[in-house]
Amino acid sequence: MVTVDIIYKYFPNLSPIQKKQFALLYDVYKDWNEQINVVSRKDFDNFYERHVLHSLGIAKIINFQDGSEILDVGTGGGFPGIPLAIMFPECDFYLVDSIGKKIKVVNEVKEELGLDNVFAAQVRAEQLKQKFDFVVSRAVTQMPKFIPWVQNKIKKEGQNGYPNGIFYLKGGDLKEELKPIKRYKEVIDLSDYFEEEFFDTKKVVYVQVSD
Repeated sequence: MVTVDIIYKYFPNLSPIQKKQFALLYDVYKDWNEQINVVSRKDFDNFYERHVLHSLGIAKIINFQDGSEILDVGTGGGFPGIPLAIMFPECDFYLVDSIGKKIKVVNEVKEELGLDNVFAAQVRAEQLKQKFDFVVSRAVTQMPKFIPWVQNKIKKEGQNGYPNGIFYLKGGDLKEELKPIKRYKEVIDLSDYFEEEFFDTKKVVYVQVSD
């Protein structure tokens, strides 16, 4: 079984609180997953590698500045939003999903870990009135379909190393899928950061939305 040590291996400078929160994730999700299936049960031994570390691939690409507001669309049980919220405690994360029972799990995890910077709601991204610095997501749909859902949810003024936009976790060959996207985009291989075989085909796609 892959343990929390895989997180400490790639992120050695965590605070004691962050280490404790990451260590708690497994048991909290295991308990809730037995009631509401948000993570594949046959895959749960790989929870830290395939869900937590995968989510933190975004943290290898960008160090969100304090005060940044990030929207996680189609969060499911809280990925990538919950691991990123632990990693960036001075940023606010808004996790949305159209399925209420998944948001229930997110709220329970938030409470058990004491994540005051997480806000969760059962709502579609298109219905939100608020604007954010970045949108993150994990393979909810094809990128050309996803961008119109969120492009008007992103603030124009930025404060981070990347202009405001989207960080999207995807796998496989994305050439054809990304062809229609005319905005500035970047595809980053997670195998450049993580040595485990799972990451051989995993990528972070960045799409600039603000000018």
